[in-house]
Amino acid sequence: MRVAKNRLARIALEGKPCESIAEYLSGMTVLTYSEDPVAAARVAEGFAKDNKKFEILGGAMGGTALDRGGVEAVSKMPSRDELIAQIASCIGAPAANIAGAIGAPAANIAGILSTIEEKAEAA
Repeated sequence: MRVAKNRLARIALEGKPCESIAEYLSGMTVLTYSEDPVAAARVAEGFAKDNKKFEILGGAMGGTALDRGGVEAVSKMPSRDELIAQIASCIGAPAANIAGAIGAPAANIAGILSTIEEKAEAA
């Protein structure tokens, strides 16, 4: 989170992908940012709920300018770490299913053999 003079912030935004948010720079301005765009939006939304004087005007994600609704939508998205965990589980699930399917016939054969052995011992 940074408090910056609007004129200096506009100069810093020149030539950057998020240059389009310069239109939101008026009055007292606070800029929030992070490596994970969801984290910055989530923190700003949480702070805005508790502090009515804090008003979110807009934001940017890469080269895309976001209005107030866009920032709120981004804040409700899963974070980068949550997305990585979801992708890893999606990748791992088919492998676990294949391993279970491969191991199942062997388990079935072992069960059948033990039943046959028990019948043979009983007879």
